[in-house]
Amino acid sequence: MTALAWLSVAVFLGAYALIASERIHRVAAALGGAGIMLLIHATDGRAAFFSEHTGIDWNVIFLLLGMMIIVGVLKQTGVFEYLAIWAAKRAKGRPFRLMVLLIVITASASALLDNVTTVLLIAPVTFLVCERLALPVVPFLISEAMASNIGGTATLVGDPPNIIIASRGGLSFNDFLVHMAPMVLVLMVVFIGLCRVLFRKSFRYDPERAAEIMQLDEREAIADRWLLWQSLAVLALVMAAFVLHPVLHYEPSVVAVLGAGILVAATKVTTEDAIREVEWPTLVFFAGLFVMVGALVETGVIGRISQAAVDATGGRLGLTTLGLLWASAGISAIVDNIPYVATMSPIVADLVQANGGNGPAQVLWWALAFGADLGGNATAVGAAANVVIIGIAARNRTPISFWEFTKYGLIVTSVTVALVTPYLWLRYLT
Repeated sequence: MTALAWLSVAVFLGAYALIASERIHRVAAALGGAGIMLLIHATDGRAAFFSEHTGIDWNVIFLLLGMMIIVGVLKQTGVFEYLAIWAAKRAKGRPFRLMVLLIVITASASALLDNVTTVLLIAPVTFLVCERLALPVVPFLISEAMASNIGGTATLVGDPPNIIIASRGGLSFNDFLVHMAPMVLVLMVVFIGLCRVLFRKSFRYDPERAAEIMQLDEREAIADRWLLWQSLAVLALVMAAFVLHPVLHYEPSVVAVLGAGILVAATKVTTEDAIREVEWPTLVFFAGLFVMVGALVETGVIGRISQAAVDATGGRLGLTTLGLLWASAGISAIVDNIPYVATMSPIVADLVQANGGNGPAQVLWWALAFGADLGGNATAVGAAANVVIIGIAARNRTPISFWEFTKYGLIVTSVTVALVTPYLWLRYLT
């Protein structure tokens, strides 16, 4: 690699170390790293702000912004209090039952929506219900972030990397359902079992608080029914547009911003109230992270790492598949999986063609998707949903440290990727 490439690696690792150690705020570390990348010409203004592959992913930024505004308006209706009481009553106040219920809801929603939208909607419910039952909220938030990443793996629209893979590989929504969804169901069952073990110390049952919850009427929590119906109507349209993306051809970011604009314009909610819940530090953190990772792409670092991992397999389909799966999981644990997949997908496309095109070689696309999506669970910055959850937690004065998330994420990623390994081998390579 060139001297500039090595220097960009040093800048990235330094910023990442600061984020992980939490010696300075993660936003400052990301912005500082991005600034240095621009200063040393590892990237430039055009690549950082305008490039589709190496710049800030404005689709992600504006998707988050639009959904944060919609969630902020919904919060004023009391619907989250309603859902919190409903979930607690269905679980009869039992902490583990509650976690399972929230995990299933999160994973199911993430399969139809993008996982970031899902955690934006479910996190406020989690804070309220945990407060009602005097439960530590952090284990619930971490489990929901991971459930959203696993659930989003099942469909084309569930996780942004899947959209990139589908476009490059000519894959349909049904292709993902047939090849990805069955294994995701198995992974969810295993993940629930892992949560029972990993968070066992957090399941403190308080019979008095549970009894109080059972006496509540969730309908009384609704503060503004007309605003609720308006908000739900807009949210339903937004969700429908997400699902119908292959037909409508509107980017999720466009849909989210339009939905937010309609909601603010059509209701009595003021602009100030609508943007009060926006997680501005999270958006800025994403921007800095995109610039840093884009610089690694510009200098050829990510491409070299990806190509080396593939070359090491010697052209054998089975070894290439498993190498791609584990390399994707490892790299996606430390860099955002969106630019990684954007960089890796042309290489995979060439490998698929070299191995006969359509047919057995298609397994390489599934290996890339599983590795990138599940690898995002390994660390606090591996996936967009993780970063959003941590931002919301910080805003609500219950911070989740990098290592608190990562110590659970490494276990979950190792187990889930290990389970996918025999699935790919037995279904496609034997």
